[in-house]
Amino acid sequence: MSKGIIGKKIGMSQIFDGEKLVPVTVIQAGPCSVVQKKTMARDGYESVQLAFDEETREGRTNKPLVGHYQKASVKPHRVLREFRTTEFEQGQDITVELFTKDEVVTVRGISKGKGFAGVMKRHNFSGGPGGHGSMFKRAPGSIGASAYPSRVMPGKKLPGRMGSDKVTVKNLKVVGVKKEHNLLFIRGAVPGAKNGIVLIYKQG
Repeated sequence: MSKGIIGKKIGMSQIFDGEKLVPVTVIQAGPCSVVQKKTMARDGYESVQLAFDEETREGRTNKPLVGHYQKASVKPHRVLREFRTTEFEQGQDITVELFTKDEVVTVRGISKGKGFAGVMKRHNFSGGPGGHGSMFKRAPGSIGASAYPSRVMPGKKLPGRMGSDKVTVKNLKVVGVKKEHNLLFIRGAVPGAKNGIVLIYKQG
């Protein structure tokens, strides 16, 4: 991935873009501080560590991380992520000004957790008849093979944990940037719940 910024999903809204009403996701993007710059010679790969959401209470950051932040003369933050780029320098502040209107971006986040879900919710199965004593309804139906190979094949769609997965959405358009409030308006939906952490990457 290229350079980007860490943000927090505020929620969804809608704005007028010209004469059209556009659904947007509002993201508080930055400000982020560059805590560390990794190099090929020392670390075996190149990247930068960005910190987001400054910690307001003392004692909530462990001592190794406190020392890590002190090296960069940065106050402890709640979120620390890496971006595979070398264009930022240690101690630099990254703001929403990194993006411009009409730019195409990639957003990565953790989807909403749904808990343990059945096949109708998890895999969009149609289910069976709801009445007349069918006794089928929301069950998955037959799942195994016969005498051979006498087992359930890997990848079979079954009930299980749903959501809370890393999701990446590409080709999302920036329809607005509010520099004074560090807000980014992205057309459409992005992964995650309100107040969830998202990573916004520049494409190209």
